[in-house]
Amino acid sequence: MFVESANATIQKVAIPDLLDPRDEPVLTDSQSHQNQDSDNAPSAATASTDNDETSVKATGDLSTMVAQLRDADAGSHELECLATGIYFESKSEPLAGQLAVGKVIANRAQSGGRFPSTYCGVLFQRGQFSFVHGGRLPSVPRASRQWQTAVAMAKIVDQRLQQSSAGNALFFHARYVSPGWRLKRVASIGNHVFYR
Repeated sequence: MFVESANATIQKVAIPDLLDPRDEPVLTDSQSHQNQDSDNAPSAATASTDNDETSVKATGDLSTMVAQLRDADAGSHELECLATGIYFESKSEPLAGQLAVGKVIANRAQSGGRFPSTYCGVLFQRGQFSFVHGGRLPSVPRASRQWQTAVAMAKIVDQRLQQSSAGNALFFHARYVSPGWRLKRVASIGNHVFYR
């Protein structure tokens, strides 16, 4: 079909409909069939919701979720900070203890102003975490299973995929110290005691 104007004749080109009935972008027919097949069968650990690239899906108990989400790359700077905190404070603890340490960091970040509002801010708050020196986080052995477990745990904590018996704890210390805190003790997991 041609459209005539005062100066030229322009050929009208049909533009393909790029949206399928569900308003999802479709680039090729083969991709649209692939998307239809895979929409109902997500993998165990995939990006899932909203526009947050770090959203994850995992199923099962805590150890199964950790196995599904174990990775050397945390996916974001904030998750890197959370994983680093979990790694240096609890890498040799049972999974429940690592979850509880991660939950304390997350609880602090969500405390509504009592602590900094980011995981990195919580770690860098002066005098709170002994492994932070000179405003820098130490390097971690990314190929190690302990680091990859810490990354998985950070994702689990960040996405609230598992409850911790430490609940709403904001503080913890190793069992071998006795700081004399006048706080409510909420749990003892592995080698740590947790308080609110």
